[in-house]
Amino acid sequence: MRIRPRTNSAVAWADFALVVSATVMFAIVSAHFELGEAISAWTHPRERYQLDELPGVLLVMALGGAWFAWRRTGEARRELQRRFVIEGELTAALSENRRLERENMRIQEEERRILARELHDELGQYLNAIKLEAVCLRSSGPSDGTQTERSAASIVAIVDQVQATVRDMVRRLRPAGLDELGLAAAIEECIDGWRRRLPAVRFEYDFTAPRSNWGEAVNMTLYRLVQEGLTNVARHSQASSVAISLQQLAGSSNPAGVIRLDIRDDGVGIVTPRASTSGVGLTGMRERVESLGGRFEAVNAAHGGFHIAASIPLPELAV
Repeated sequence: MRIRPRTNSAVAWADFALVVSATVMFAIVSAHFELGEAISAWTHPRERYQLDELPGVLLVMALGGAWFAWRRTGEARRELQRRFVIEGELTAALSENRRLERENMRIQEEERRILARELHDELGQYLNAIKLEAVCLRSSGPSDGTQTERSAASIVAIVDQVQATVRDMVRRLRPAGLDELGLAAAIEECIDGWRRRLPAVRFEYDFTAPRSNWGEAVNMTLYRLVQEGLTNVARHSQASSVAISLQQLAGSSNPAGVIRLDIRDDGVGIVTPRASTSGVGLTGMRERVESLGGRFEAVNAAHGGFHIAASIPLPELAV
């Protein structure tokens, strides 16, 4: 037979019954043996020691012990409540981290699938065409100059397509301009790419900083923020203008200063409040910024549109 464990309420009532039973038993024993009279008779000859005041002292001590226990119980209850809140926050953070990990794995697999498909469809097709042209060159006679010239021109065109495809893949994996030209030029190149894809949207870029190289982590984070922010504009905002501002500000507690990035558009903004926290793109942007000790905000602008703001403290080596 399975024995059900007792609840806390049942244990408390059992303890209370035990205290009451012990009190009643002591009262019965005290009345039977007349303990009060016996104590009085024993302490009366020793009046100079004030032993007859001992019961009152013990009573005050017992009340003080009960008050002390009540205070400590209240503190323990409040500490337990704080721990429950912290455990709830940790559980929520762990759940969010697991969701981000799953989403990150999904994005990685999706990117690998796209790259594999492009390698197979694009590069495979172009390489097969090059092979066919080379076979034609090998099969053509020495007097067929027109065919040779046509095949050579076709090979050059196909190689140009292969190079363009490879450059696009490399740019998606890592912006080439970030290493050669710096962050400002890399962001301008990214914005120019979106200008070509979204000709109806007006893009403005304001860069105010004495330098544009603040280390690999900061540079890559700022570039990815701009990249993801413009991707959100293209997908969701329905905006007609986008303003991007990147400036270096003086920091009160950081001698190296703070990098401030603002992305504003005049689109529809966030339709539902949960969209600002449930989006994987915005969550990933927040994680990137907070991992560098910065602050990230993504809110609806006061006069319409959407505003992304990121402040990243610069490392002291970047002074």
